[in-house]
Amino acid sequence: MKTEHLKTEPNFTDPDAFYAALTDLHRNRERDQSERINARLVLLLANHIGERAVLEEALHIAGEQVPAGDHNPGAERGKQP
Repeated sequence: MKTEHLKTEPNFTDPDAFYAALTDLHRNRERDQSERINARLVLLLANHIGERAVLEEALHIAGEQVPAGDHNPGAERGKQP
C-alpha cells in the first residue's frame, strides 16, 4: 500500500532517547500493565493525529505483516516465548 498521508520515513528528533524512555516506562511492569500502557499510548497518539485517513493507513501498515490469529499458544501468560 502506497501511503498518501502517513509519514513512514524516520521523523524522530532523537529516536534513541524516545526508545530509552519507552523501555524505561515498561521496565518492572507486569505484561498486562505494559499492554495497558501500550493501548493508552496508541489512543493518545491517535487522538493527537486525529485524521481518520492517516489512522486507517497506520492500521493497515501495522497489520499487514501480522496475520490474524498469529499468537503463541504455548507461552504462559506473562512469560516471554
